[in-house]
Amino acid sequence: MTVRADLVEVRQALSDGSPSPLGGLAEAKALEARMSELLGWFPASGIELKGLAPLLIDFPAVFDGEPVLLCWLEGEAQLGWYHKASHGFAGRRRIPS
Repeated sequence: MTVRADLVEVRQALSDGSPSPLGGLAEAKALEARMSELLGWFPASGIELKGLAPLLIDFPAVFDGEPVLLCWLEGEAQLGWYHKASHGFAGRRRIPS
């Protein structure tokens, strides 16, 4: 996610007091606004945003009549995991074939 990486770079430069080719405080505020806009899409679409770096999202689903969350972690090639809501990421299991 380019916006996320750019925001990290600009924030670090501001923190260090060093210049960034990506800009300064105004650009950081614009990037923060853009991130907020992008991230707002997830809950509006029924998707739970659990983490930003790496991106971690959960999708509500039902397996064998039981509510679960399908779980995707940035870098995974496909949606292949689920967990019970009360178990969280540590309780992830492979989606059965």
